[in-house]
Amino acid sequence: MSGEPELDRLERQVLAVCDAAGALVEYWGFKSILGRTWALLALRRTPLAQARIAEVLGVSRSLVNAAITELTGYGVVRSVGEHRNAPYEAVLDVWPAVSAVLRSREWMLLERFRLALEGALDETLLDPGSRYSIVRIRLLLTMISAIQRLLGLVIGVRRPKTVETIKEWVAGANDLLEALRGAE
Repeated sequence: MSGEPELDRLERQVLAVCDAAGALVEYWGFKSILGRTWALLALRRTPLAQARIAEVLGVSRSLVNAAITELTGYGVVRSVGEHRNAPYEAVLDVWPAVSAVLRSREWMLLERFRLALEGALDETLLDPGSRYSIVRIRLLLTMISAIQRLLGLVIGVRRPKTVETIKEWVAGANDLLEALRGAE
């Protein structure tokens, strides 16, 4: 038997949540420690100092320090106090950070694909004997445009503050559905 205390069931479950959050953000291309650190802080009733975060997660203080710096930059963690060892808490409204990532990465990948398709369409239209299908290129353009509209709706979502905001979002979603029906 080692000198370390056995984790109780709740602590094990919290660490499982942290690991799952780490796997999720790692899938998105970020370091696992970012998700693990944020999840631990998000679940806590009170802020934690970096040394305690490192202890709970079983990682080095320098790894936690780098994670806190990055998470603070994304606006999903904040210091509670001005002193050197001030504790940190999670910002639970992560949507601004998530939508910024979607806008800078996924949106730009879709836009690059759309622009390339438009270029291919232009060249295919200039070559009547082309072995490439104008119909298929246009279909792909319609699909990419619909996906961009959907992503635009997702990026634009915020917690609705008024009935008017909800109506605007539903109208946008309805327009997208109509466009998709028209593409069939």
